[in-house]
Amino acid sequence: MRLAHPILVLGSVFFLAACSLDKESKLHGYAEGEFVRVASPFAGQLTMLSVQRGTYVKSGAALFALEQENEKAARLEAEARLKSSESQFTNLQKGKRPSEIAAVQAQLEQAQAALKLSRQQLRRDQDLVAKNFISQQRLDEVRAAVARDEARVGELTAQLQTARLGARTDEIEAARSTMNAARASIAQAQWRLDQKSIKSPVTGLVHDTLYVAGEWVPAGSPVVTLLPSANIKLRFFIPEPLLAKLKVGQRVQVTCDGCAKFTASVSYVSSQAEYTPPVIYSNEARAKLVYLAEARLAPDDAAKFHPGQPIDITLP
Repeated sequence: MRLAHPILVLGSVFFLAACSLDKESKLHGYAEGEFVRVASPFAGQLTMLSVQRGTYVKSGAALFALEQENEKAARLEAEARLKSSESQFTNLQKGKRPSEIAAVQAQLEQAQAALKLSRQQLRRDQDLVAKNFISQQRLDEVRAAVARDEARVGELTAQLQTARLGARTDEIEAARSTMNAARASIAQAQWRLDQKSIKSPVTGLVHDTLYVAGEWVPAGSPVVTLLPSANIKLRFFIPEPLLAKLKVGQRVQVTCDGCAKFTASVSYVSSQAEYTPPVIYSNEARAKLVYLAEARLAPDDAAKFHPGQPIDITLP
């Protein structure tokens, strides 16, 4: 029997070794998406769905709206309370009305006239008492009338000064606090109203819509599921013999059926094996251990992959 040519045998060995190395270096996995599930914190009937599944939306674009009658009414009520508190605050900073001040002024003038008259009467009665024409008791009565009229003038003078001033500081501060609370109520009512008209928090693909217009949406239940390009990652599994070759930050080559080669960066390597032998770590068992790893593509490249799509990772 004739032996094969030594060169052919040697070439076959190198070919098989190269195939074995290539088989070991190529890892299998799939693309996975980290979805953004958009919901409202409040329940309500879905009145408008502005997007369709499979379309792209930009950040800030309208997604959906729930019924808003209750929130709009609460906003109007808060605005009315603010207007009332502002009017009260402004009124307390002012004095009394001109007509009220005029009335106090007139009473003061009357009291001043009465005081002038009583003083004149006191001077006359003092002369009459000195000449013994009237009794001392009559003089005491006139002196009491003068004191009374002086006190009345002092009282009305103080009232006139108070009428020209605003309210007390404590009352003004209380009104200011009420006004600030009304403004906070408006902000709260507006926030609740805004939570019924939801906009897209990110730019990405509308992966799915979970309700149709007219349905009742519970509080916190997602209505639209978005998939930003940056949220697509690649998951693959590393055999235990190749684990030492892979580090976080390492660049790897990515291929898929019908697509060109892409470069991705390893972002995560699990420290826990996906499969554990039942008894001991023999040499044969170690070959069965695999570790989960994840890699990230550039956003433009990631947009070309779909969740669940099989991929191949080639190590350097």
